[in-house]
This record gives sequence, structure tokens and C-alpha cells, in this order.
Amino acid sequence: MLLRLAWRNIWRQKRRTILTASAIALTLFLSLIMRAFQEGQYAHNILNSAKMGTGVVQLQNPEYKENNSIDELLPASEEFISDTREIDTIDYLLPRIDSFILAASDQRSKGVLLSGISPSLEDDYSNISARITKGQYLSDDATGVVVGEGVAHYLGLTVGDDIFFYGQGYRGQMAAGLFEIKGIVHYPIKEMNNQLVYLSLHDAQQLFGTGNQVTSWVIGFNNLAELPFVKQQLNSAYAEGVSIRDWRDLSPELEQSIVLDRVGGLIMMYLLYIVVGFALFATLLMMTLERLREFSVMLATGMSRAQLLRLIAIESGLIGVLGIGVGVLMASPLLFYFYHQPIRLAGEMAQAMLDMGYEPVMPVSLDPALFYEQIVIVAAITAVSLVYPIWRVMRLDAVSGLKGGFHAR
Repeated sequence: MLLRLAWRNIWRQKRRTILTASAIALTLFLSLIMRAFQEGQYAHNILNSAKMGTGVVQLQNPEYKENNSIDELLPASEEFISDTREIDTIDYLLPRIDSFILAASDQRSKGVLLSGISPSLEDDYSNISARITKGQYLSDDATGVVVGEGVAHYLGLTVGDDIFFYGQGYRGQMAAGLFEIKGIVHYPIKEMNNQLVYLSLHDAQQLFGTGNQVTSWVIGFNNLAELPFVKQQLNSAYAEGVSIRDWRDLSPELEQSIVLDRVGGLIMMYLLYIVVGFALFATLLMMTLERLREFSVMLATGMSRAQLLRLIAIESGLIGVLGIGVGVLMASPLLFYFYHQPIRLAGEMAQAMLDMGYEPVMPVSLDPALFYEQIVIVAAITAVSLVYPIWRVMRLDAVSGLKGGFHAR
């Protein structure tokens, strides 16, 4: 009965109800569009950054994070990694050896980051072969190296020349080797271009004397929503002796930039909701003040005060639900369309993203949490807006209220 009565009551002032619900719907629509594009772009940047280097998750020796020492390794055996392979949501699993070493030519030397990789697996994930500007990419059974453009330029080397490496190997061994440059790779990030050198995992293990061990197992997948599940499974599989580091730990500067940008977006969204909150509060207050005599009659004829408060809460809830429903119905088709047909950028912005190695698109996130978040915010605004009207009704004296006007107040 209360629900039917509340529904009739909110349509007694059709214009006011429509305007308030429309304000909620428009704000919800704008917030969903803004947050969906924001979160979609964040996920796009995280996955692209992961493919260029760190992966989404890495398995490492717990001591490796502190000193990046070639002595802190994990087994590269199938027995060690078999539990990880059984996690269905993992799309890529890459063994790597990463260590700093001195690279030299006849005239100059330079410290570089030497990355021992499985060429075919790494290319499937990072598409390194597409960045080769001279020569060719590594094959699984060939000996040689691919060097960054900055490294090659500094050392005065090109494809076909030999490059010498010298440094510390596993457990204090001397790591020294001469390799032919098979290709030169270009990265848009200067730091990567000036220090990266790739060679096959087998050659890296021989160079550093690590045996069948690696510095990290790199894990990649295309759906970041699976990250908590993957970490939970990994924690169960490797209780001790293995550090599980996700992209936040591996790329803290990327996380910081996302947090700062997200805060700016949230501030804009909350400003919109504050404006809507005042409109909703004004509506609920007017619905209360102009009906004090009506409420007094209800109390005088036997309705309990608790029922009256529930009636007011149901009326405000119906307006909120109406606004939420219209807002979601407006935003959903648009978001679904742009999810399957993302906006493709053009001009200088597109070129800048291509130079960074990113696809020039504006993806959209359809994470259900975005919708839940907006619904919770509207519910919270409604609850806050009800505080004063409910307080007025609780203080309402039925006899005074029947007199109306000044006496009702």
C-alpha cells in the first residue's frame, strides 16, 4: 500500500519529479561516460606498458627486488612453473634473465640492461620484431643479439658487427662473451632505447653461468579484472620462496600517474553530484513542507509515525531509482557501442601514441563496478537529502500541523 501511495504522491507534481529525475539521469549519464572512458584508457595504458617490458605480474626471488642481483634466481624447470600453467586466465608465460652488464666496441663501452628471452614467446607478447629498424629479429636457435638504437649509436655499431659483454655472472663467476648484432630495435622511450639489449635465454644462461634458472617469470593476460584471481592462485601455488609482484609494484610511476588523473576525474564527478544533491534536497524538502497538514491528517487518522517516515523514504527512493534507470538506459547503448567500436584517434595525437608504441584508440571499460559505484553515490545522496525532511516530520505535532501555516512549523 505504501509503495502505491508513494508512486501516486510523486506524480502529484509531475514537472518537479521529472526535472529532479532528469537531473539525476543526466549526471549519472555523464559520470558513467567519463569514468568508462577513463578506466578504459587506464587499462589500455597498463597493458601496453606491460607488453613493452614488465608484464602484468612477475614471479621473482624475494631478494631480487632489493638488489636486482644475478645471484637471486628462480628455477626455469617445468616442475616449478607447472602450477602457473594450469591457471586458465594467464595468456602469456615468459622466462627471462635480466641483468646489467658492460657492453663494449673497439672504441667505447656502456652499461646496458641485458635481457635473455625466449624469442618466439617474447615476440608473441611484446611484438619486438615489429620494432626492428635494421637487420632481423632473433630466432630460437640462432646466436646473436638485438640492440637498442641508442646503444648501437653510442658504441658506433651496426648489423653484422660484434659486441662484447663483460660483467659479473652467477655466484661471482666472470660473465664475458662476444656476439654478433643481428638487428637494431627502436623504442619511443629514450631510456629503453639507450640501454636494452636482447639475446636468447639459452645464450644468457651460458653467459652468466646460471644453469636452468631465470631472474623472473613474466606473466601476461589481456583482462586486468582477472588480476586479483591470478594473484590469489599464485599465492596458493607458491607459499614461500617466491615474490609475486604485479604491475603496481613493477611500475610505481605508472600507478602514480593513473592515481593523479583518476583523482581529477573523481573531483569533476563529485562536483556534478553535489549540484544534483542540492536539487534533490530541495525537491524532498518541498515535498515535505508543503504536505505538513496532509501528514498531520494521516497521523490523526491512525497512521503511525514510522509508516509515515517509510512513505517519505519510498517516495525519495522512487525518484532516485527513476533517475538511475533512465541514466543507465541512456549510457549503456553508447558504452556498448564504443566498447566494440572504440574511437580511433587521428593527427598528431594518434602519431604521439604510435610513437609510444600504443594503438591510437580510446577504449571503454564495462566494469560492473563503475555502474555499482554510481548507484551507491545516488543512494547516498538520497539518504543525506532525507535527513532534514525526516527530522521535520519526527518533530511534527499533529494538532499544530492541522492548523497549517505558521503553526505547522
